[in-house]
Amino acid sequence: MTEGTYVGFEDFVAERLDGLLRYATVLTNDPHLAQDIVQDVLLRAQQRWDAIDSPPTYVRRMVTNEYLSWRRRAVRRMVPSSHDVLDALGPPEADPSAAYDERDAMLGLLATLPRKQRAAVVLRYYENYSDAEIAGFLRCGTSTVRSQISRALATLRQAPHPTALTTGDHG
Repeated sequence: MTEGTYVGFEDFVAERLDGLLRYATVLTNDPHLAQDIVQDVLLRAQQRWDAIDSPPTYVRRMVTNEYLSWRRRAVRRMVPSSHDVLDALGPPEADPSAAYDERDAMLGLLATLPRKQRAAVVLRYYENYSDAEIAGFLRCGTSTVRSQISRALATLRQAPHPTALTTGDHG
């Protein structure tokens, strides 16, 4: 299905739930919080489903906004990621232990970033969105997106255990 061709809310959820959960899990570094965020967002989206013009974009923006605001509503303790989080991200590569170590290191590094920087990096490198699309999700300018990503990558490169980061022109 492409943008805007969903017959109903149930079709949308069947098609997009796994991707929304993976996205929220990478943002939050907590699969349980990710499930809570996605459930809350889908409940609100269902209530206004007939008024939503572009469901994939609208719901992903809702997930992003919910992630960005969850810390304002409740003080929580950050829990280090477990292998359950890593399993939710996708199938392991040839050497599962190496893949877990690398993913765990990257999730740990992402968790140290400020929430807007983390969201920008995840939207760029995990979801492959352009600067303009990320700006729409984060409700800021494209120059702010580039600045957030640049600062985040600089922070990640200075980490004690750097993970290989690729950069490219996604503008």
